[in-house]
Amino acid sequence: MSILTAEKLIIAFHKLSDFLNHPSDEFNHTINSAPNHNAWFTHAEVRRSLSSLQEMLNLSDLEKWFEQITISQHPKKVGLILAGNIPLVGFHDILSVLATGNIAVIKLSSSDNQLLPALLKQLITVEPLLAERIVYAERLKDFDAIIATGSNNTSRYFDYYFGKVPNIIRKNRNSIAILTGNESTQDISLLGHDIFDYFGLGCRNVSKVYLPEDYEIKNLFEPLEQYQDIINHFKYNNNYDYNKSIYLVNSVQHFDNGFLLLKEDEGLSSPLAVLYFEKYKTLDQLTEKLIAMQSDIQCVVTDAAIKLDTASVTFGQSQHPRLWDYADNVNTIDFLNSL
Repeated sequence: MSILTAEKLIIAFHKLSDFLNHPSDEFNHTINSAPNHNAWFTHAEVRRSLSSLQEMLNLSDLEKWFEQITISQHPKKVGLILAGNIPLVGFHDILSVLATGNIAVIKLSSSDNQLLPALLKQLITVEPLLAERIVYAERLKDFDAIIATGSNNTSRYFDYYFGKVPNIIRKNRNSIAILTGNESTQDISLLGHDIFDYFGLGCRNVSKVYLPEDYEIKNLFEPLEQYQDIINHFKYNNNYDYNKSIYLVNSVQHFDNGFLLLKEDEGLSSPLAVLYFEKYKTLDQLTEKLIAMQSDIQCVVTDAAIKLDTASVTFGQSQHPRLWDYADNVNTIDFLNSL
């Protein structure tokens, strides 16, 4: 098998970033046809994902990332069971496998089986040596390790089938925001991206917000008005109408701004078009509570000084991870380097 060097890989990944800035007509056609395959993958959301990837693949971050990477001279076959909740969500796992010199055996999600192959085709065009490192499989077999992303239910099946090989098995996680009441209107406006980008379907999307006891709901709702066009998407609108009718029929107390339902709830995972909230007395008490829940939290959006192992990001940045912002706080590169 051909030898890949860190230099070759960094150049290839960075050239992919350049390509995303000036995509070909063929790739633009794939973007334009994406909603025909998955109605959630609107042109705006696909381009949002591509823009985030372009930011991630900047040369400085790539060079810093590769300082932690050992490129295997004896490539292992790493089975990848990818999610399809938001566009190109599995790309970082593929990137990590390729960066460590291993072979990505990819089981695409039926929800995202057009964009990823088109993007990887371009990557192979940039660096032809990667062609033998990218394999698609309808059914995974003959693998040395597994990285599988799914729900809490599917994770049990993954544990059963793949528990005997080295693995990363991901379950449901949600992201939260912690407000102190000192946020500016601009901060809350940016928080809207953390809530509404990709229609709120990502594990890095905020599904719950923690508020001080004396917080006025209007301070949250008013800056979010700029996102009201989201209600024009028929699938989002269906979820909004359904959850609203459930709350009304069952006399469940909630707030409603016409496109988002705000409900007080101790849970983390809110239904689509619903944002849970919970009030806290002090940040210290809240921190103590969240420490016990960290295994269910993907990231925390806040400017508060709060000490958690879970990654914290500033407002508007939850869907802009860096190369080293690993899902579930599990270092994918360390796992792959250990094979």
